[in-house]
Amino acid sequence: MYKNKEFPEEDEIIVCTVKKILYDSIFVDLDQYMHDGLIHISEIAPGRIRNIRDYVRDGKKIVCKVLRVDKNKNNIELSLRRVSQAQRINKNKEYKQELKSEKLLDLAAKKLKISLDDLYKKAGSQIVDSFGSLTDCFNRIVSDSYNIEKLGIEKKIAESITSIVKEKVKLQEVTISGIFSLESRASNGIEIIKKTLSYISSLAKNCKIKITYLGAPKYKISITSNNYKTAENIMKEISESTIKYIKKLNGEGSFTRNK
Repeated sequence: MYKNKEFPEEDEIIVCTVKKILYDSIFVDLDQYMHDGLIHISEIAPGRIRNIRDYVRDGKKIVCKVLRVDKNKNNIELSLRRVSQAQRINKNKEYKQELKSEKLLDLAAKKLKISLDDLYKKAGSQIVDSFGSLTDCFNRIVSDSYNIEKLGIEKKIAESITSIVKEKVKLQEVTISGIFSLESRASNGIEIIKKTLSYISSLAKNCKIKITYLGAPKYKISITSNNYKTAENIMKEISESTIKYIKKLNGEGSFTRNK
């Protein structure tokens, strides 16, 4: 699989492969980035850990959360224990989908009578560096008829990839959710809550938003998007901006991400 030359973002959920286990830490390869990462023993699991090998083994693929990134020192700190079951399941699905997308690129390479490595040099690397993954780009090709020639890819190669993608790809969707607690003791408190809910709905860009009333003061928000990373980023932006919004209206808000 092609590896992105950039660094992952903090809070990003990523797939890693264990390469070295020490008594107090784990060194891993980042499967989709050209970097290594470190997991301190305190970030492997809650509670006291007597033997790290009870939790991981050499060569095992694990899903981690990016805690800190120091680009100057090429240092990436990760956590295994801060990844929820839902995040782990969604990330593994996304990773498997990326492997399928790579197979489509391989089909295009065979059609063009060149190697997969050569096609990565001519097109794949540009796609991943621009979109973050083959899958995200292929979804754009299907949903928006995106022309990958815009990435500087030769017309013949772009047409071959596009043809295979449109024939083989069906858009995938993921849904994540969380709970807002929205309150206001102001005389126009009900109006403040209504305005806040309308504000949340107005933030639906590149995603679908569903709001479900659970009984005052709780509201469930569900975000549906083409991939897990995008959905998580949207959820983070919406939760942070919504809480700021309701506070400006003389209300209070909090958000809890569903596991």
